[in-house]
Amino acid sequence: MSAPDIHAASGRRLGLSDPRQEGPADLRLLGPAAAAWAGAGLALGVPGRWVAMGVGLCLGAAMILLAVPGLRRSRRAVPGRDGSPAPGAQDGTGGGAREGGPAGAVRKRRRMPATAAAAVLLCTAAGAASAGLHGADVRRGPVPGLARQFARVEAEITLTSDARRTFPRVRGDHSTPASLLLDAEVTLLTRPDGTAVRLRTPVLVIVPPGGATAAWQRLLPSTRLRIAGRLAPPLHKGERVAAVLRPEGKAPPRVTGPPSLLQRTAGRLRAGLRQATDGLGPDARALLPGLVVGDTSRVTPELHDAFRATDLTHLMAVSGSNLSILLVLLIGPPGRALRSERGGLAPRLGIPLRTTAVLGGGLTLAFVLVCRPEPSVLRAAACGLITLLAIGTGRRRTLIPALCAAVLLLVLYDPWLARSYGFVLSVLATGALLTLAPRWGEALRRRRVPPRLAEALAAAAAAQAVCSPVVVLLASRVSLVAVPCNLLAEVAVAPATVLGFAALALAPVAMPVAGLLARVAGWPAGWIASVARTGAAFPGAEADWPGGLSGAALLAVLTLALVPVARWMARRPWVCSAAALLLVLAVLRPAPLTRVLTGWPPPGWAFAMCDVGQGDALVLAAGRGSGVVVDVGPDPRLADRCLRELGVSRIPLLLLTHFHADHVRGLPGVLRGRAVGAIQTTSLDEPPEQAAFVRRTAARARVPVMRAAPGERRRIGTLDWQVLWPPGAPGAAGPVPQDPNDASVTLFVRAGGLTLLLPGDLEPPAQQALLRSRPGLPRVDVLKVAHHGSAHQDSALLRAVRPRFALVSVGRDNPYGHPAPRTVDALTGQGAVVLRTDRDGAIAVTGKGSGLRAVGRS
Repeated sequence: MSAPDIHAASGRRLGLSDPRQEGPADLRLLGPAAAAWAGAGLALGVPGRWVAMGVGLCLGAAMILLAVPGLRRSRRAVPGRDGSPAPGAQDGTGGGAREGGPAGAVRKRRRMPATAAAAVLLCTAAGAASAGLHGADVRRGPVPGLARQFARVEAEITLTSDARRTFPRVRGDHSTPASLLLDAEVTLLTRPDGTAVRLRTPVLVIVPPGGATAAWQRLLPSTRLRIAGRLAPPLHKGERVAAVLRPEGKAPPRVTGPPSLLQRTAGRLRAGLRQATDGLGPDARALLPGLVVGDTSRVTPELHDAFRATDLTHLMAVSGSNLSILLVLLIGPPGRALRSERGGLAPRLGIPLRTTAVLGGGLTLAFVLVCRPEPSVLRAAACGLITLLAIGTGRRRTLIPALCAAVLLLVLYDPWLARSYGFVLSVLATGALLTLAPRWGEALRRRRVPPRLAEALAAAAAAQAVCSPVVVLLASRVSLVAVPCNLLAEVAVAPATVLGFAALALAPVAMPVAGLLARVAGWPAGWIASVARTGAAFPGAEADWPGGLSGAALLAVLTLALVPVARWMARRPWVCSAAALLLVLAVLRPAPLTRVLTGWPPPGWAFAMCDVGQGDALVLAAGRGSGVVVDVGPDPRLADRCLRELGVSRIPLLLLTHFHADHVRGLPGVLRGRAVGAIQTTSLDEPPEQAAFVRRTAARARVPVMRAAPGERRRIGTLDWQVLWPPGAPGAAGPVPQDPNDASVTLFVRAGGLTLLLPGDLEPPAQQALLRSRPGLPRVDVLKVAHHGSAHQDSALLRAVRPRFALVSVGRDNPYGHPAPRTVDALTGQGAVVLRTDRDGAIAVTGKGSGLRAVGRS
């Protein structure tokens, strides 16, 4: 729900919607809700006996807290016991013993803390008991045991979710394929010995890429399938699935039962929206179905990364705010529901209040069905239903108790939500909008900020403040552009949502009209995507931050400490202006200022090795703002950042030594916003999926791709290089390499008075063949050590080139032990100075002759 709607909904029954006129917040349900949440989160994955013990202790303590006041009252009821007066001794009427008198009020207030503590303990026990029962249900039956044996089984399953795609990730020199994930329940299991058993056990189905992917992606929840596959245990304990099931073969799924009528209806609506958006631009076509119904099947990895960098991922998929927009459109702000001037479409159509509440409940349930029961959707639906119930019965409505009640009920119903990051972020963001945003907005209004801007700014800042520590747990970074990007995107969310849902509703009956509405909705959706891409493109869009619980706790403490600082700054406009200027400079990172503050890049650099983790990305200076790039590393974001810091905006030639993922997957980041003349590659298209990725990415950017020719020489300004390897045909150099590493394009480079050898990932056999084919290979100033400094190096080649500087591109704490100690010893034994990116950061080489030096950034 947007900030203005929340403000309007937070008043008293007949009071004004202005948050400045509210009474104190009703937090009575906060303790029980938090206790149930904590109990469920702690009990998941814990052995049953420990859960039972914890539940028993909480129940026992709660019973004691509730029983003690009763025992005290019974002792006071005995006349004359322990010297106490008889009833009515004070006034002759017995009024002194009644609870309604002043003494009774005092005793009631004394009992309240004990009652509240008992409620907290009871909710803790309830949450833990629910989690324990759900966990026991997952561990029950033969599936977990068969998964530990990695057994092959045949099973009948019922799907409980839509298919969702994973994005490729670089693991070493290869990229994990994009798979499909589906949640399902095993209903009939045939063991390896042929015996069958009926059960209901949740599993995660992972479908590898192949020809049948499209058929799997069209399946709807409640569809029944029969598949054969191999079971495996889940990655972590305490997950909501008992096993991972990987289907065998690449045949389409065997459907044994159709989806339910409701799911077929929801599926037709979702498919209609996809069809209606087919004519939109790439970003709007990908984003609009995700924003409206949570369908992210068209979202590209690059668009996803842009939304992640700007903390706009809550807009890339359906969230609770979408439901809030629809409900406000129907009933108006809830705070005005019982007033004569209530808003929304319902009073204009003459629909009574209680009927409106019923229609709102039906809309909420339909929303959950079509948009799927994601954590944020469930949270919004529960809050909405509770608020609608209050409106329909004429009771007082406040959203904080509604949020607490929703959390309590949802965690008891589905304790796995207690460990869902989506649920945590949704609840925290909503809580911030209900508690912090009104106060911060009022403070901004007092300083003459326009009301609408004050509300929007306060809402974005409050949500970012409470959610950032959780984001750090996931990504180990902090977005510096999140608040302005959220402000700019927020103006387009409501029109895109309303028009998108209109297109969704009309698609089954009037596709031309739905297409027209989708085209109009594509404008705000495209605006949101443009905001994300523009924000992510800034050099300082993200700042690295320590991950894990320690990093999250540190950020939380700093955020709390900034609150009084912000109040102090708000009274000093010049301090605010200076802080805003510093933030802008940190985000833009202008090259002259960055060079003065950091000394990077050093003046007159001729060669740079980027710090891209476990991979290669090298840059040869080719003039002002221009550079020849050799390999692009595994991460587009890191490659893009390195080139921005070096000031490279033009790339006459981009050379990819071979097609391993740690050398080519950063290509989208290098192409982003730069003029690239051509891409050169090795002659061996292995692995084929990475070679295809390079050609697809280059085609989208309209950059030609060519192969490097053996012996080829090129010159750009003072930069001159020759291709030494691989050979074009069998000959003196040996057979044509068939291994991707040995097919690495190897360059001998002259940059002014500097000489370099860049051998890619050549292994010893290819290094030996290279030396045989080039017996007069001269000594070089700089050697890019092959294959990240692995132990597989040819000592004769190292002796022949005798580098003054040996540079190793390697990831910190990599699992391969790179660089190998014996390789480092061999290089230092010949007098080379060894620098490595895991310790020295990005490395630049400057000067020549006796003035040659290599410097690391860290």
